[in-house]
Amino acid sequence: MDLFEEESSITDENGGSSQPLATRMRPKNLEEFVGQEHLVGEGKMLRRMIESGVMGSLIFYGPPSSGKTTLAHVISREIEARFEVINAVLDGIKELRKVVGKAEQQKRANNKKTILFVDEIHRWNKAQQDALLPHLESGIITLVGATTENPFYSLVSPLLSRCQLFELHPLTKENVTTMLKRALADDERGLGFMDIELTDEAEGHLAEYAGGDIRNALNALEVAVLSTPKQKSGTTRVDLEIAKESIQKRSVRYDRTGDEHYHYASAFIKSMRGSDPDAALYWMNAMLEGGEDPNFLFRRMLIFASEDVGMADPYALTVVHSAHESFVKTGMPEGFYFLAHSAIFLSLSAKSNSTKAVFEVSSEIKKKGIDEVPSHLRDKTANKLASRYLDVENASADYKYPHDHTFNWVDQQYLPDSLRNKKWFEPGDQGREPKLWQRLQKIKKRGDR
Repeated sequence: MDLFEEESSITDENGGSSQPLATRMRPKNLEEFVGQEHLVGEGKMLRRMIESGVMGSLIFYGPPSSGKTTLAHVISREIEARFEVINAVLDGIKELRKVVGKAEQQKRANNKKTILFVDEIHRWNKAQQDALLPHLESGIITLVGATTENPFYSLVSPLLSRCQLFELHPLTKENVTTMLKRALADDERGLGFMDIELTDEAEGHLAEYAGGDIRNALNALEVAVLSTPKQKSGTTRVDLEIAKESIQKRSVRYDRTGDEHYHYASAFIKSMRGSDPDAALYWMNAMLEGGEDPNFLFRRMLIFASEDVGMADPYALTVVHSAHESFVKTGMPEGFYFLAHSAIFLSLSAKSNSTKAVFEVSSEIKKKGIDEVPSHLRDKTANKLASRYLDVENASADYKYPHDHTFNWVDQQYLPDSLRNKKWFEPGDQGREPKLWQRLQKIKKRGDR
């Protein structure tokens, strides 16, 4: 089944295409494909594979609207293969069997290859992904899988080992501009049969606000052209104001459930860790614009307050917690102030990661087990009962109560005997932490021994 032929056959009652401009302008061959030069540019691997006709199974992974589906269509045309589509969200093994059955018939009838495009392949579970394997081994189908998530996490190893992976990058403003110009010039599939004047400002706005989404930009252009009355000269003039009305909300390249979620969150955290409040605010707003839950941002900042600010400013945790409580009580849009308050405060705060000592202690216990509690630190009541009924010395008598001594400190062993001199905590030298540490050292020198 060639979906491009199907698409071009759909016409309206006036003889013109009834399909959206973005659908009509889909590239029909490799020369028309825009973007992903690192894959399909002259001499690049994927282009060489396509031109040679020697195609194995492929996995395309990258952000939404980067051209994964379009590239799969182009490949099927270039190598003259049948093209079948399965959406992993809606379809399962039953649909896969139907495709394989058709592919076997075509193979016997005319020896024609079948490309199976599985959109959002990461949505299939292990059993469904495994069901592909025998058909890839037999060569009945050539798989092109598309995913917005990291395939090393979302796809099973046997499937990965049978496919070549290609990462698609986000399309650029320049890529979108190229397609806008092409649509205006194309008499057959585009708007070239009309007398259209698209101002530079309008073109720039459409390309910018599309956020790398060519479909969004082309559909907005079509709306702008079809909704604008012609001038007396017969020209349809699309200026900046009309462009703004046609694409009112900027497209944000962000998926709160996919890899982009983690990339943006990582950039947000690393910006605060690097003490860059402007970058922290930028990535925070990028996530919010993409629909991120503000509570997720507060959770990350609460962790950051202890992990990265820590003892350098022990009150950071209180500040973020209070900001979160205030956010819950007020909501948006005023809640932006509390998000910004927290992000800026953490960015400007002194930094210390000394709280990581807890993981070093955890590692010690996991490797060597837990030692016995020194006798003088054991429960006072239990020691007293043991002394009474077992006729042994009361170990609690050896415990030194710090509040009975100078500066409320006394030299005493608290770790097990085997770890008596072990040190995990290393104080930082920023903010309040060195002052707290110096205070302890002074007490140790002047306190009771």
